[in-house]
Amino acid sequence: MTDDADRTARYAELVVRIGANVQPDQTLLINCQLEHAPFARALAEAAYARGARYVDLWYWDPHVKRSRILHAPLDSLSETPAWLDERARAAVDGGAYIRIEGDPAPTLLSDLDMTRSSLDPMPVNQVIRQGQRENTMCWSIACYPTPGWAEAVLGEPDVERLWEAVATAVRLDQPDPVAAWEAHIEALDRRARLLSERRFDAIRFRGPGTDLTVGLLPGSVWTSGTETTKAGVRCVVNMPTEEVFTTPDRRRTEGVVRATLPLLCEGVLVEGLEVEFRGGRIVRVDADTGADIVRGQVGRDEGSHQLGEVALVSGDSGVYKSGLLFKDTLYDENAACHIAYGAAYVAAIEGMADLTPAERYEQGLSVSAVHTDFMIGGPDVEVDGVAADGTATPLLRDNAWQI
Repeated sequence: MTDDADRTARYAELVVRIGANVQPDQTLLINCQLEHAPFARALAEAAYARGARYVDLWYWDPHVKRSRILHAPLDSLSETPAWLDERARAAVDGGAYIRIEGDPAPTLLSDLDMTRSSLDPMPVNQVIRQGQRENTMCWSIACYPTPGWAEAVLGEPDVERLWEAVATAVRLDQPDPVAAWEAHIEALDRRARLLSERRFDAIRFRGPGTDLTVGLLPGSVWTSGTETTKAGVRCVVNMPTEEVFTTPDRRRTEGVVRATLPLLCEGVLVEGLEVEFRGGRIVRVDADTGADIVRGQVGRDEGSHQLGEVALVSGDSGVYKSGLLFKDTLYDENAACHIAYGAAYVAAIEGMADLTPAERYEQGLSVSAVHTDFMIGGPDVEVDGVAADGTATPLLRDNAWQI
């Protein structure tokens, strides 16, 4: 086995074991692009070695998406194939799912009509999204270095340099990556428990172009990037993960926020994003570039106008320390505090698991086909926890935890 194949195999073993935590007799679905094939095969090998019953690969080609956006009838662009929903049920009904990211052509769609682009949700699958939100399956997302992704991140196809950054971010460079992950997860869980104990009424962000207050629900609890399925299996849903997050009250976000990092949104690089909220709803979206793709997402349904997540990340993050813009939300959201418009995470709210989507919406959770994170934190952004009586507790200053 070559050194590169060995590294890929060790990475795959880490994602299968710590990430998706594939169990004996499970069906595992893997979604990826064509360029990710070496990693997909290594994931399949690792999964079968752990006793997986069946591993199914689905290869996605964004060049075909580009053709669809250019030429397909306008009224067809929002459609998704029913047979992919049927496939997805193999994961959400007690199975496992891994999505490989690290787009080999991250700005492929950037020159297309953004109104048409915003209508096409592929390759997002709503059955998978529902299983993720409701903890009915094991799942994880991980990136794989490719020349195209390296070109986008580094300005040259230096895959080895990108591999070094990825290996550091996912702790593959540690003497015992599994032990390093277990210690990291425990540290994040301690932070989440501490925040949950404070029972803050809101989180406030203040910085250049930003004065935003995100109201929380009485049942909002902070959690880390791990989930425990209804069957009792823990998985690490993002590799890397550096955040602690909770689900806000969709009705109580007020103010203006300016993104501190560019956002790659459906193949379009959005820079200088600024969003204004009133009464919990997004009422204005502006950006230096790419505003229309965000506006299209925000207008997709009622819940996409509202927040479904608020997450805190400090400057200790290895992703932040790399100094790189990875042009992939999986990585870039782990460099800074972020919020997400669209669907809420049910697991971060007490007492919501058995409610219907309509009942959750009435209780203050956003329900949407959209969930898009964008980064709003950094050294110049102060973050406070605000109590019900208005008392503010500093949480982050100069990108460092204060509690």
